[in-house]
Amino acid sequence: MKFMVIGAGGTGGCIGGYLARQGEDVTFIARGRHLEAMKSGGLMVKSARVGDFTVSPVKACTMADYKKIGETPDIVFVCVKYYSLDEAADFLKTVVGEDTMVIPILNVYGTGSKLQPGLQCTVTDGCVYIFSMIEAPGVIVQPTPIFRLFFGLRDGSEAGKERLAEVEERLNRAGIEAHFTEDIARDALQKFSFVSSMGAAGLYYDGVASDFMEPGEKREMFFNLVREVGAVGAAMGLHFDVDLVENAGNILAGLTPDATTSMQRDVAGGGLSEVDGLIHEMVRLGEAYHVDVPNYRRISAWAKAKGIR
Repeated sequence: MKFMVIGAGGTGGCIGGYLARQGEDVTFIARGRHLEAMKSGGLMVKSARVGDFTVSPVKACTMADYKKIGETPDIVFVCVKYYSLDEAADFLKTVVGEDTMVIPILNVYGTGSKLQPGLQCTVTDGCVYIFSMIEAPGVIVQPTPIFRLFFGLRDGSEAGKERLAEVEERLNRAGIEAHFTEDIARDALQKFSFVSSMGAAGLYYDGVASDFMEPGEKREMFFNLVREVGAVGAAMGLHFDVDLVENAGNILAGLTPDATTSMQRDVAGGGLSEVDGLIHEMVRLGEAYHVDVPNYRRISAWAKAKGIR
């Protein structure tokens, strides 16, 4: 089974790194100094889950170079930032076959439906619980042990179930807690209820995780955002088997006190961010399902006034 991982950052680096460590055939699509470091010295993952390890040599190249290889991947994990999704889609159109299965693992809800147009292969939806990032070129740090990955078919079809069950097995064998779920819409929005709310509150208050661990305005804002996602989910007909606020609080408690979100780091670096998919999208979903989301509207308007992209 040939795996491809598009994006070798915190999420893609860990998914592909764990699989390659287990002996799976993994090709990373990366760029810049990170790619050059991987090609020269391999990929190091500093993991609080399985211990530090290095995959060397590692198969890594640019999108352009992969096209020259002429290989067709069996399973593709798309682990790019939301603002790079169109670039990934254009690349996929040139390399996948009709039997390829694409599993998007992004922070933003519902990315499978955005990738599917133009692709003749199966595109699932997916999400992941992990705290990880690039520490240096060729080095991924995963300071907490949580690593739970969910993926599932969007349309309830039977096609591809056996292969996805095999992917689940291989991921678990590699040390990742993987779930091939029958209700990916519910599971993905449950994850989104944390990452979107944490991203929005963290950006608005320029806060670290510890700022939201103590009672007060910041923590209450965070939980109100979670409640608004839950209200939209209920309007969509989704039934959660956990209390979203309690679930979000438990995830928050597992973070390191100084943790920030990737969106905060992107904005601080002056580049593009996932503000459209994590914040503005919730306002659009609220309008689409006739659910008032006042806290999201407040932060969305603030971000637009600040010129945050």
